[in-house]
Amino acid sequence: MTLPYFSVGDDPGPSFLHLLRAQGLEPDFASGDANADRLSFSHGTTVVAVRYADGVVMAGDRRATSGHLISHRHMEKVFPADRHSGVAIAGAAGPAIEMVKLFQLQLEHYEKVEGSMISLEGKANQLSQMVRGHLPAAMQGLAVVPLFAGYDLARAEGRLFEYDVTGGRYEESEYAATGSGSLHAGAVVKMGYRPGLTREAVIDLVISALFEAADEDSATGGPDLVRAIYPTVATITAGGFDAVDEAEIAERFRGLVELLTATRGPLLPGAEA
Repeated sequence: MTLPYFSVGDDPGPSFLHLLRAQGLEPDFASGDANADRLSFSHGTTVVAVRYADGVVMAGDRRATSGHLISHRHMEKVFPADRHSGVAIAGAAGPAIEMVKLFQLQLEHYEKVEGSMISLEGKANQLSQMVRGHLPAAMQGLAVVPLFAGYDLARAEGRLFEYDVTGGRYEESEYAATGSGSLHAGAVVKMGYRPGLTREAVIDLVISALFEAADEDSATGGPDLVRAIYPTVATITAGGFDAVDEAEIAERFRGLVELLTATRGPLLPGAEA
């Protein structure tokens, strides 16, 4: 096998995908919409994680989409990995959920065999290897990009990690977001974040972030007051992984809607405040 040579005008540069295209080796689904109708599968969308005084909060919307269609309105995207860590998923829903289940099993198996829990750093590295192993499927359009967070018992603090599709692992000191609405959700968190937030303040911050992401990104689901469907929110502290009660989330969303209505005015043109 010989290395390909390109003229200056045809050089694909550092992009591996552009190199595949230049060689006629592009996978079927890498070109996006051109082949989207050949296979329909669900995608999870926006998840976010934020550090606060007692640990980490993870949150995710509930919508899954298949192209321009809403395939599921109440998908779970935030899962406990073990007692003191959690994983949130974005990307192809089927492979993402399978990856979470395998990750949970591996952590449980390690604890049973070794008689002790793997370090938080080790958990993050293990998930990185799983994402890297999924790269061939990602090249066919089935990408999975999770967030991982946990309470580090050795350091007595919350920590969070984000990944890229090649398995690159990056620890974030304040917050992380991934998925189709991550740009908008991340911007809201960036504007509202400050060190040492309380539990209540950080929950309000993440639901505001998901609300604004849903307002700008059609693939991200906002609160559904009719069906009583709200984002999934969980805290991870020294006490472990704890899902926030849905009644509390609903109450905080109602407060957010009232605040936005009062500050932004009527939602419909010509309506009275």
